[in-house]
Amino acid sequence: MEQAMLWGVGTSAYGRFPDQRVESLAWTAVAEAVRDADIRPDAIDAIIVGSVFGPPGVATRIQRGLGISSVPMWTIENACASGTSAYHEAVEAVRLGRFKCVLVLGVDQMSTLFSGAIVPEATDPEGASSLPLPGLYALQAQRYVSEFGVTPEQLAAIAVKNKSNGMDNPRAQLRDTVPTIQEVLDSRMIADPLTFLQCCPTSDGAGAAIVGGDRGNPDDLRIEASAMVSGALWDQRSEDVWGFASVARAAQKAYAQAGRSPQEIDVLEVHDAFTIGEILTLEALGIAPRGKGAELAPSGHTTRDGVQPVNPSGGLLSRGHPLGATGMAQLAEIAWQLRGQAGARQVDRHRVGLVETMGGGAAGMDGNACVVTILSAQA
Repeated sequence: MEQAMLWGVGTSAYGRFPDQRVESLAWTAVAEAVRDADIRPDAIDAIIVGSVFGPPGVATRIQRGLGISSVPMWTIENACASGTSAYHEAVEAVRLGRFKCVLVLGVDQMSTLFSGAIVPEATDPEGASSLPLPGLYALQAQRYVSEFGVTPEQLAAIAVKNKSNGMDNPRAQLRDTVPTIQEVLDSRMIADPLTFLQCCPTSDGAGAAIVGGDRGNPDDLRIEASAMVSGALWDQRSEDVWGFASVARAAQKAYAQAGRSPQEIDVLEVHDAFTIGEILTLEALGIAPRGKGAELAPSGHTTRDGVQPVNPSGGLLSRGHPLGATGMAQLAEIAWQLRGQAGARQVDRHRVGLVETMGGGAAGMDGNACVVTILSAQA
């Protein structure tokens, strides 16, 4: 099999841009990724787009604007993991020798579609129970708090950490102030115990990457692993809280591919749509034992100057969460960190990085999909 490498990354800014065309967000990200990879656009021999709420034909209109014609192109929808699902397919295609240079794009414009939480399908168990995602994560948090005695302050510490990181990310949506733990807890209740400042904002944005083979460029990042799993049937009788098993299965596959342990990861970008999400994900990734994930942020382990920094970009809680673009934004941040290009938010140890993206909850399943990738710098 070919060795897949990450040649280049790019993103738009993240925020609410209802007056922009979704194609404009995409072109900004793609142009940066092409420059970063130092290639001509006609070197691209396939395009894979991840988008959840993109209008019909969004990939084709983006392709037209790029002037790249007559190459295979398709769109993937896997909820919040749509972007990294597209990336995973690109990695597999390069590994198998199907394509030599693949453009991956994640894009969504949420501000024109939603003013609050995404409404679940009425025919799904989540919809029939009036459980939009904040409610689903709140039940997850309630069970976790009951089983392990996690305090409100430990939950709030995730928001403080990630919003502090986001202050140094010029592309992040929320950079006004860093709240205290008490201010996080005093913000209005969304779904008990998750307060307003523990929930990610509704966002617009795009992220892009160029994936290819080993061309001998020392700036390219080695893709040591890329693993994707779908969810499984889940209800309250499961031993695990909702979403945990999917992340754990994807992580086990990724560690096996890379031949690495969780302790060898230097820096992580994980899916923190809500504060409880980061805690449970770090346990599922093996960064902390079960029931101990909430201790990582208060102890400093996952802060930017800690042993294993998590979400130095500010995460979804600060950068924002345009569903199809989120995984590509996470990938771009890890690429910048591994190359030492992250500026004021650069972490000290940055040779091995991990990206985890968890997609949605629908139809009584333990998430739609989860993608975990491990990358390393060559120097």
